[in-house]
Amino acid sequence: MKRRIAIIAGGDSSEHEVSLRSAAGLYGFMDKERYDVTIVVFDGKSWHTEDGCPIDKNDFSYMKDGEKHNFDFAYITIHGTPGENGILQGYLDMIGLPYSCCGVLAAALTFNKYACNHYLSYFGFHIANSMMLRAGQKWPNAPKIAETLGLPCFIKSNIGGSSFGCTKVKTVEEIYPAIERAFQEGDEVICESYMKGTEVTCGVYKTKAKAVAFPITEVVTHNEFFDYNAKYKGEVDEITPARIPDAVRDKIQAETLRLYDIIGAQGIIRVDWIIKGLPVTGDGLQDAKLMLLEVNTTPGMTPTSFIPQQVRAAGLDIKEVLTDIIENKFA
Repeated sequence: MKRRIAIIAGGDSSEHEVSLRSAAGLYGFMDKERYDVTIVVFDGKSWHTEDGCPIDKNDFSYMKDGEKHNFDFAYITIHGTPGENGILQGYLDMIGLPYSCCGVLAAALTFNKYACNHYLSYFGFHIANSMMLRAGQKWPNAPKIAETLGLPCFIKSNIGGSSFGCTKVKTVEEIYPAIERAFQEGDEVICESYMKGTEVTCGVYKTKAKAVAFPITEVVTHNEFFDYNAKYKGEVDEITPARIPDAVRDKIQAETLRLYDIIGAQGIIRVDWIIKGLPVTGDGLQDAKLMLLEVNTTPGMTPTSFIPQQVRAAGLDIKEVLTDIIENKFA
C-alpha cells in the first residue's frame, strides 16, 4: 500500500498564490510510485482537495466516489497563517497526523521575526538593531525611529513573507507611510536597521540518520532589495553556489545547522544571512561578520525556488530528499 500524502497549501495571507505554486512544485517532485499524493487547499474556512472534495476537519479525511480517504502524512507548504505559525501543526498533533515541518513552538517562534531573532541573539547570532510596533499602540515619532535605526532602514510586517508590505525607507517622510503599508499584512510591524553586505541563503535538513547542508545561494537583486518582483518575476541573480570563500561557506552551513537544533526544527528549513565585510582576506572568518536576517521553516518549493536550486547544485535528487523527510517520521 502506498502512503497517502496530503500537500497542504493556500492559507489566509497574501502568500496564498505563492503557496499554491509551491504545492504544484512539490507534487511534481514527489515519488508517485511510492506515494499517493493529493493537494489540499485551505481557503479561509473552506478546506478541500484540489478537485473540490471537502475535507472533514474531524479527522482530515475526504469522501470521493463513495469511499473515505484518510492521509498518512501531511506536507505543509502554506506560507503564512495557519500553516507557518503553529496553528495547523497543533491541529495535526491533536488528530495524530505526522507532518513535514517543525512543531507548534518552533513554528510560532520563527513566524514572529522579531521574537525569533532576539531569542537567537542570546545564542550568539548577530542581528540588526530593530523595534516592533503593534496596532493600537502609540508609535515613536518618525524622527525618533530614524535616529534609533539610521537611514536607510527597513519597515516590514513582523508575520508576513514574500516581501509583502516591505519597504526600504530612505527619508523620515517615508517612515509612516511605510508603517501603514506594513500594517496591511498584520498587527505587528518591524522597523529594522539596514545591514549592508552580501545576502545569502542556506537550506538544511536533518533526519534521524544524517544532517544535510545544501550549497549556499548568493542573492543579487536588480532592485533596491530582494522584493516581490525580485523573488517571483526574475529581477534577481541567484548564484548557487555563492561566490564566497570556503571558510565563510563552512561557517554559514555550520551556523545554520546549529540554529536548526536550537529552535527544534524539523524537515527542510532555509536561513537567510547578510555577510558584512566581504571581500575578505586570509581564511575569511576574521573579516566577515555573519548577520542573521530571517528563518524560514516552510520555504518555497517551486522548481525555481532556492531549495530545489540548492538540491540540484548539491547533485542530489529532490525526489529522494522529500522521501527522506517523509520516511523520517516513520523510522
